[in-house]
Amino acid sequence: MIEIKNIYKSFDQKEVLKNISMVFNQGETNLIIGRSGSGKTVLLKSIVGLHEVDSGHIFYDNRDFTLMKAKFRKKLRQEMGMVFQGGALFDSMTVEENVRFPLDMFSTLSFAEKQKQVDFCLERVNISDSNKLSPSEISGGMKKRVAIARAIVMNPKYLFCDEPNSGLDPETSMVIDELVHSITVDLKITTIINTHDMNSVMEIGDNILFISEGEMCWEGNRKEILQTENQQLQEFVFANKQYQKIRDDKIKE
Repeated sequence: MIEIKNIYKSFDQKEVLKNISMVFNQGETNLIIGRSGSGKTVLLKSIVGLHEVDSGHIFYDNRDFTLMKAKFRKKLRQEMGMVFQGGALFDSMTVEENVRFPLDMFSTLSFAEKQKQVDFCLERVNISDSNKLSPSEISGGMKKRVAIARAIVMNPKYLFCDEPNSGLDPETSMVIDELVHSITVDLKITTIINTHDMNSVMEIGDNILFISEGEMCWEGNRKEILQTENQQLQEFVFANKQYQKIRDDKIKE
């Protein structure tokens, strides 16, 4: 579980995050949603420590990340996995070398033990036959799978995904959503996903935080979001005619 309390963050005297509090539950896909410029990326980067908050607290299973010294933060970061928007694979490495990279950096496992873990993670994301390929030889969807495999290779307690469906077609996006959700549930990870993809929201949104202009405007789940009375959230969700129709159908029932 990750809990954030009263988070504020400013850049050049402009307040970007304003008093945001939220609990992100273990074994659930927790989504941060909002328009471009709403502050959701800043919030995600603040939670993982890429930005220092101005005030407030971030707790990882009751451990106050904001008060930790650097050496303790470094240790905690080994419990985190990160899937970057562009995948961020190393072009000079093969698929299995990319996945093994965190183990080479942070673990004391033997090569055979590392290889076993790499093979397990690649099998978990359904690309076990691509070990020796380079990133340039695989599709965008496969690159995201490799990025997910690398993110979970250290058996993290916490998984962060920044726009994991960016650049993917709708069908591949659904596959990636289901993959992240199943890994979260099966491995009992606390997963936080930063997204503006409404398909992701409706398919895997166990716990959703909607922010607008740096403020927390709504929280709930994918079932509740279609019935929201929040005007800003309605405009965000129902800008997509597909979900406008779904809401109208529900009202008629």
